[in-house]
Amino acid sequence: MFAYYCQLALRSFRRNKVLTALMVLAIALGIGASMTMLTVYHVLSGDPIPAKSTRLFHVQLDPELLAGYTPGDEPQADLNRHDAETLLQQARGQRQAMMSGGSVTVEPAGGALKPFMLDARYTTRDFFAMFDVPFLYGHAWSAAEDEGQARLVVIARRLNDKLFGGADSTGRTLRLDGHDFRIVGVIDHWSPKPLFYDLNLSTYGTEEQVFEPFQTAIGLKQSRSGSMNCYGQEATVDGTEREASCAWIQYWVELASAGQADDYRNYLTQYSQQQHDAGRYQRPPNVRLRDVMDWLDFNQAVPGDVRLQLWLALGFLLVCLVNTVGLLLAKFLRRSGEIGVRRALGASRVEIFKQCLVEAGTVGLSGGVLGLGLAELGLWAVRHRPTQYAALAHLDASMLLLTFVLALVASVLAGLLPAWRAMQITPAVQLKTQ
Repeated sequence: MFAYYCQLALRSFRRNKVLTALMVLAIALGIGASMTMLTVYHVLSGDPIPAKSTRLFHVQLDPELLAGYTPGDEPQADLNRHDAETLLQQARGQRQAMMSGGSVTVEPAGGALKPFMLDARYTTRDFFAMFDVPFLYGHAWSAAEDEGQARLVVIARRLNDKLFGGADSTGRTLRLDGHDFRIVGVIDHWSPKPLFYDLNLSTYGTEEQVFEPFQTAIGLKQSRSGSMNCYGQEATVDGTEREASCAWIQYWVELASAGQADDYRNYLTQYSQQQHDAGRYQRPPNVRLRDVMDWLDFNQAVPGDVRLQLWLALGFLLVCLVNTVGLLLAKFLRRSGEIGVRRALGASRVEIFKQCLVEAGTVGLSGGVLGLGLAELGLWAVRHRPTQYAALAHLDASMLLLTFVLALVASVLAGLLPAWRAMQITPAVQLKTQ
């Protein structure tokens, strides 16, 4: 019967071309607007590291002065250098890394290329294993090299292609900020969006291509990027002194399981109490430990204007569906005579209801095809906007499938009332009017 109902729907389309075109267009406009914003929301709210996001945690402590303290206040997002190095040394997690953003000047050998600046990441060795950074050549530096301020560097594939034509460059020398560094590794394509491990920087637009040992970068006083909040008398101009009261270091820890978060949180509380008892902390213990998705949600990684535009697009889809209900109702009731004859010939109300829903669903799928084109046009427009996330606005397989599912479900919902009204048609009354 389904195939028969599809044939009836196609015949109905040919008989009422203008009405059918209006319904398809109404659904297409709603689907196009909705899928444009749903796609943008999908790419911005996605899990940047799904295999580990429940086991990676961002650490926050509260070493600030007692002045202005209110119990329960949110502590600093970053750590000072003393606390970060102490937690790293105690190593209570499966892996842990301290880090900061930076920028370096690359001085290519040979003079074929002019010096240029790139975004960099100053970090410790566990960064690569903790965040599943894929290596194309070589490997990360060792723990001893971390502490020894070794002049080593890991570079991104894009930089390796630019400087060395894509060849294995491990062991070669790269000059950064006037200093020679030995390349120990080249990472493959890797650019998590959003940049969850450091939201101080551009959330969606930064692509770091140089990775240096943290202590090396600090020892050479290389340029750093990101926020710095100094709160005590021991603050320095750049905040890099170990005892400086400046929060500027991101600290992440990987635990063996999400269930160990409470144990690690207790450890942070005990550490804070020890620092309070020793006189370093004036405030009572106030710690935070959030996994990747909680950290992104807390920092509202999805911009507020995207959320608003999504709700507006869904509202527009609802308006389009209301118009579709009216058009379907007019179309079905204009065929009262045909429906009355079918009822007189033995078709049940349920069969009439099914026939109408199949026709509504067919209209929806047609609208979905056109809506997909409109969504692609909308995403093209988004990609040309001056926003950090513009380049991410692309339909993936899941959103492509959702386009047709949403179109079908929306059209079937729009067809419920018209189909119900059509099945109520009394055959005797219609036959008398023929």
